[in-house]
Amino acid sequence: MTYITVFVTGGIICALSQLLMDKTKLLPGRIMVILVCLGCLLGALGIYEPFLEFAKAGASVPLIGFGNSLFKGVKEAVLAEGFIGLFKGGFSKCSVGISGALIIGFVASLIFDSKMKK
Repeated sequence: MTYITVFVTGGIICALSQLLMDKTKLLPGRIMVILVCLGCLLGALGIYEPFLEFAKAGASVPLIGFGNSLFKGVKEAVLAEGFIGLFKGGFSKCSVGISGALIIGFVASLIFDSKMKK
């Protein structure tokens, strides 16, 4: 049953994101930023943790999960180190995801020949 819950929850998040792409004139990059900010906001309001307990990886893997992880890292670092935690908390909590995205993006740029849309 857990697998079904994870799959359905992740699918709903993806479907809502796809609706944003199809029904608005927002560019994909802006939708990504909206999702990350939404994850931060839901984490700050205390809504994301119960949702994460219910949906598990279905909620932690998408971009809103990344936003929540950034929020948690900054919150922990600010409580531990004060003002400087604003700048290092998100990176310490999400360093593996950020590094993976950078490395995979770099490798993809070497393999594929990207061009701007006209």
